[in-house]
Amino acid sequence: MFKLTTAAAEQVLKAAKQGNAEGMSLRLAASQKPDGAIEYRMGFEDSIGDDDIRFQSEGVDLVMSPEDVPLLDDAVMDYVELEPGKPHFIFMNPKDPTYEPPADA
Repeated sequence: MFKLTTAAAEQVLKAAKQGNAEGMSLRLAASQKPDGAIEYRMGFEDSIGDDDIRFQSEGVDLVMSPEDVPLLDDAVMDYVELEPGKPHFIFMNPKDPTYEPPADA
């Protein structure tokens, strides 16, 4: 199942607090581009559908539609600083053809 790293979870919870979205779930979505790469989307949401998949990772409530599970299953979301002073979320997903595992993996 999809997982958050501790750093990603901390940033999601911080963003929820700053955006007055505490108590809302983080909705995750994905779609495959024509070249096979996966495009990721996320946002806070308080309306959950009956068919939605709900789960927790690192203390964050997550939700996704069943259609997104095949693309997001086994993926990990992290919050990293790839360039000094510019942290952002990244998705490490072995199903994405653009994914390159870390050198130490």
